[in-house]
Amino acid sequence: MSDYSNQVCNKSLAFDSKWFQNVCINSAAVKCNVAAIKNETKCVNSEKKIKTLLKAIELIDLTTLAGDDTPVCVERLCIRAIKPLRKHLVDKLVGLDKLKQAPKVAAVCVYPSRVKDCVDTFEKLNSRVNIASVATGFPSGQYPLTSRLKEIEYAIKQGANEIDIVINRNYALNGDWAKVYDEVREMRNLCGEKAHLKAIIEAGELGSLSNVYKASIASMLAGADFVKTSTGKVAINATLPIGLVMTRAIWDFYVATGIKVGFKPAGGLRTGNDAIEWLKLVYTELGEEWLNADLLRFGASSLLNNIERDLFRLIYGRSPHDYEVSF
Repeated sequence: MSDYSNQVCNKSLAFDSKWFQNVCINSAAVKCNVAAIKNETKCVNSEKKIKTLLKAIELIDLTTLAGDDTPVCVERLCIRAIKPLRKHLVDKLVGLDKLKQAPKVAAVCVYPSRVKDCVDTFEKLNSRVNIASVATGFPSGQYPLTSRLKEIEYAIKQGANEIDIVINRNYALNGDWAKVYDEVREMRNLCGEKAHLKAIIEAGELGSLSNVYKASIASMLAGADFVKTSTGKVAINATLPIGLVMTRAIWDFYVATGIKVGFKPAGGLRTGNDAIEWLKLVYTELGEEWLNADLLRFGASSLLNNIERDLFRLIYGRSPHDYEVSF
């Protein structure tokens, strides 16, 4: 993954109501498949676990979306993004031939008003990763379309090259998929080639797995580059059953159109084991081609610290002291 993604942006396709007819999700089968994935990840050996956790680091959208975010807070986030592991741990991993060079995360994710802070910090550091910004009335999406579009425009002008938008859940809950499509398409058109578009469907508030599937399809038809599970600001965020349904939608869309759309689980990913389970799910449902930062991201704030601690335990055979890891 380069410092700055060069993935080609998606384009809108014509709305087709056939995608939303006769959608039936077998909840029992979903639970069975998820249980199989969880069982398979229980017996991962140390060698494979280290490799998988290092892969997970490169897929993280390192996120701060707090009301008390400041330029200093964002500067720390950006420094961590380009140096996600402590130097002594990187040196140890390189020495053990587990790592060729120090990793970076995929992106930082901030509010629009903090994007310029990211740009300024990366210029000072002479290094960068992708800059993502939440927009469109995050997290509720309960704002007029005109103001949501202006928010996208502002974030891009400030320097964001990825925009995480929120779909209108009112339209989704009413089954008005054409309106969901129309709004996301306008957002896609505004992003153009300047920014990748990640559509947050807020799956935990959609009422059913069928709606999760349909919201994913509507967003992809409208031109979303990624479909994202959640804002991380509601009671139910990224769960493996939701992820399985969304990845099936991505696969169905790919088979029908030849277009590869990315996937971003966000909210509730905290432990190294969480990352391993999600990587296994994506590998099982979409294949190895999706296991890169152009097609898979993890939205998280605490995941990186926990992965660093897991790597320390696996390498040194003991728990780290606080001064030996980041916090």
